[in-house]
This record gives sequence, C-alpha cells and structure tokens, in this order.
Amino acid sequence: MSQAQSKASLTMKEVLIYGGLMVTLSMGIRHGFGLFNLPITMANGWGRETFALTIALQNLIWGAVQPITGALADRYGAFKIMIAGGVLYALGLAGMAISTDALNFTIAGGLFIGLAQTATTYSVVYGILGRNVPADKRVWAMGIAAAAGSFGQFLMIPAEQGLLSAFGAQDALLLLGLMASLMIPTAFMLREKNFVHQHSLGDQTIKEALKEAINNPSFRLLTLGYFVCGFQVVFIAVHLAPYLKDLSSIYPSVGTPVVATTALALIGLFNIFGTYSAGILGQRFPKRYLLSSIYLGRSIAIAAFVLLPLSPTSTYIFAAVMGFLWLSTIPLTNGIVAQIFGVKYLTMLSGLVFFSHQLGSFCGAFLGGYLFDRTGSYLIVWQIAIALGMFAFLVNLPVQERAIHRAVNA
Repeated sequence: MSQAQSKASLTMKEVLIYGGLMVTLSMGIRHGFGLFNLPITMANGWGRETFALTIALQNLIWGAVQPITGALADRYGAFKIMIAGGVLYALGLAGMAISTDALNFTIAGGLFIGLAQTATTYSVVYGILGRNVPADKRVWAMGIAAAAGSFGQFLMIPAEQGLLSAFGAQDALLLLGLMASLMIPTAFMLREKNFVHQHSLGDQTIKEALKEAINNPSFRLLTLGYFVCGFQVVFIAVHLAPYLKDLSSIYPSVGTPVVATTALALIGLFNIFGTYSAGILGQRFPKRYLLSSIYLGRSIAIAAFVLLPLSPTSTYIFAAVMGFLWLSTIPLTNGIVAQIFGVKYLTMLSGLVFFSHQLGSFCGAFLGGYLFDRTGSYLIVWQIAIALGMFAFLVNLPVQERAIHRAVNA
C-alpha cells in the first residue's frame, strides 16, 4: 500500500458515496445541456453554431486544464480543488441564465463551467479513489463511480426538462446553479484529513511522470481512442434533440420533446449498467479488448440508427445501446493508466489522456453545429462518428497493460 493510502482517512464506502454524489451532480447537470439548445438559440436569435461553440469550448477548456487541475490535486489534495469547482459551476450556470449576448454566454458556459468540470468530475474523484481503494478493487470502484455519474444523467434529464417546461430556460439554469452549489459541502466530505503527497517510486517528479507517459506507446494509443469517445458522446448529447426535431417533418412521431428527453434519460439509465459492467469485467478480462469492443459496438449502433427508418422505438433502442456503451470506457481507460503507471500521479495522467477526449468533444459539439448551419443536415457528422469508432476499435487492440518497473533511488 502506498504512503498516501496508508495515511488517508477515507473509507472505500465514503469515497464511493460522496465521490459518486459529486460526479452525479457534475455529470448529471451537464448531460442536459442539449435540451437548452433550441430554447436558448431561438430566444436570442442565435444560430446553433453559437450554442455548439459554447459547449465545444467548455469541453476543450475542461480537457486542456484537467492535467493542471489533476497535478494540483495530486500535490495538495483534492477537496480544495473541488470547492473551487463547485463555486465556478454555480456561477457559470447563473451566467448562462442572465447572458443576453453570445460572448457573455460563451464565457459563462464555456470558460466557467469548463474550469468547474476539471475539479468536479472523474479525474479528481478517481485520484481520491486510487489513494483509498485497494488495487484489486480499483477498476470495480471506478466502475461504481462512473455508474454514479450515469445515474446523475438519468436523474437530471427529466428534471431539467421539467424545469424548462415549468420555468423557462433562464430560471431553469438559475435553479441548476443552486443545485450545483451542493458540490461545495460534498467536497468537504471528501477531505483526506491525513493526505500527504507520495514520495515513493524514486521520488519521481511531475516532469518525469509526464515524459514517461508521453513516451509510452500504450498511453498514446489510449489517448487516440479516447478522442473518439469524446467526439461521439458529446455530439449525441448536444445534437440528438435537434436532430430528432429536424426529422419530425418526415417522421412526425419523433419530433416531440418527450422523445428526446426519454432518449437522453435512457442513455443515462443504461449507462449505469454499462459502467458498472465495465468495472466488473475489467477486473477479469483484458481491458484493451473490452475497449475495442465498446467502440466497435458504438459504430454499429450509430450506423443502424442513421440507416434504418426513424421512430420513437428505434430512437429508444439506439439510446439504450449507446447508453450501455456511453461511459463504460472511463473505468477501463483509467484502470489501464493506473495499472501501467501507478497512482502517484493518477489524477494528472488521467487528466492528460482526458485532454484528448475533450479535443474530440470539442470537435463533436462544434462540427455538429457548424456543418448543420452550412449543409442543413447532421449526416456528415454521423458518418464521421462511425468511421472514428472503427479507428478506435483498431488502436486499442495493441495496448499493453503491464506495469512499468522503475528503479528506486537508494
């Protein structure tokens, strides 16, 4: 057991409960942003590109800053980082609510919430988990934490649609801001009172850890695959509701808000089972093969959804399948990172590979709006998502899951 693990005061139960609550709030709120796409753009007279750019920047900032936030959490402990994240999340939602011009909206929804998510989502929670959970239960526990985020997605979609219907977009965002403020007391429950920065493994520095990871072929392959994950899930989360609305002239039954809300909720519901299953299976089978299977399954599901006639039933089936495959990549990818490099800089290295995920998220969110505004269709982006899934299927196959052996200074 590492030095930090031996002195940390959190039990596995506490990490799973409060860490799960943190990602439930953070991931749940953001999962419903796609429902605000049309109400906000229509109310302000903006094109969809404006809203898409805000969400794209949010994901890009989240990914770009995540390694820095992770390094700070690894060095000084996570709970202070989480408090700052909760404050920024609440301010960002309030800023989105009161903004009447595109620049302020983008600053609030892109910059503030992007920064907030670096401190309140999986990478930071997994760092706490890695320090407090035995290695033989780590991937399982990561699956539990990811399932909590999935439950948040399932819970918050109907809640956000209800807020939208009852109060309108502006007041709904303000109420979500109040909800986001609950992350602040949750962060205090995750305080590692006896936390100390680890001084093992030859006193490896942050710079040495970064160089080691970047030069590792398996780390680079994981990073490439994670780009695809971000592209697919954020494109679908942001643009599925407008996609269904656009096709209501051909398939009238799919254009109602109920269908889009139900589909996004089903993604969150089946995501619970998918992420939990990934945590279980990741303890028993090679994680690289599980990752490849997930990406292959996504491409097949997207192709069937786009090519077959559209109906509420086909939409719900697509949402259920994609939900099962949605965030099941997270415990597997982070589990491989921990297995190869250990937990000393797990938050930072998870953040580094996550940066690639968020580059993909930026592309998926922005290209969806950009290409729609220019072609009047999402077809090209769906095709890109299918091709990228096949690419990720291939690049994860040669990943090696062996731990690095380092010389320890005398």
